[in-house]
Amino acid sequence: MPRTVTVGLDGSPESLAAVEWAAREARLRGLPVRLVNVWEPDPGPLAQAPLLGAETHQHWSERIPREAAEGVRARHPGVHVTVEQLSGRPAEVLLKAADDAELLVLGTRGLSGVGGFMVGSVGLAVVAHVGRPVVLVRAGEQAADEHLPDPTGIPSAAAPFRPVVLGLDIGAPDDELTGFAFEAALLRATALRAVHSWNEPPYIAYGLPADLRLNYRLAAEDAAVMTAALRTWRDKYPAVEIIEDSLSGKPASHLVDASREASLVVVGRRIRRAAPGAHIGPVTHAVLHHATAPVAVVPHP
Repeated sequence: MPRTVTVGLDGSPESLAAVEWAAREARLRGLPVRLVNVWEPDPGPLAQAPLLGAETHQHWSERIPREAAEGVRARHPGVHVTVEQLSGRPAEVLLKAADDAELLVLGTRGLSGVGGFMVGSVGLAVVAHVGRPVVLVRAGEQAADEHLPDPTGIPSAAAPFRPVVLGLDIGAPDDELTGFAFEAALLRATALRAVHSWNEPPYIAYGLPADLRLNYRLAAEDAAVMTAALRTWRDKYPAVEIIEDSLSGKPASHLVDASREASLVVVGRRIRRAAPGAHIGPVTHAVLHHATAPVAVVPHP
């Protein structure tokens, strides 16, 4: 079965934004789009209520996926679209659907009045357990948001893409995570901005005066390690400009700041097969909730 860009669709504004993002990504990758609509049967009394009967079921299980597919075909000519209507628990169904996907795309609500996501329980469960990269797209996300302003200062999807931001752990870099970010930058013909944070000296916590020489030495050492970690990738992707940001402080804060000028933020999630429950990691968890650009979470060992 050919790989697809698979997207979860439930008719909500956030899922429709995810469908649009998935269609744009599918065009970049030359892949088909697979819309997965999950119907969760309600065994309780509400299932028998007249207002939630056959007409409502038909609306959700037939009309919304059909109209979404028609819209993608009209707005993105040449992108092949298929629809699957599946039954079961949404997180479990989406996890299984992701097995045959190049990546899985989910929508998530935007926080009213401030930048960021409100990631629901289904999204968090999928991110924590999925074996493929998953991208979360905020409600209201527009194609122009991922691009630089045009010469007149107006946001335009015809302008070049903003950089792809990569959260890089230079102590334990992972090729799958880094490779995904570089491929995303190459597809968008844009720069890759690698962001790494190093710990501030312990004296900061005690309110002691800054040791500028020590700070400079630590920054220089970290920057050198970062450059070395990316050297192979420079050779492999000579067409991708690399911007290196070695910064002191909290990594999540720097990634969230960088997301404001990014087309995509790429972070990792370590696979812990022996550990029970959901494990996303504090940095990725914070980025998921507060980044203003779409966020790709790539699972890796």
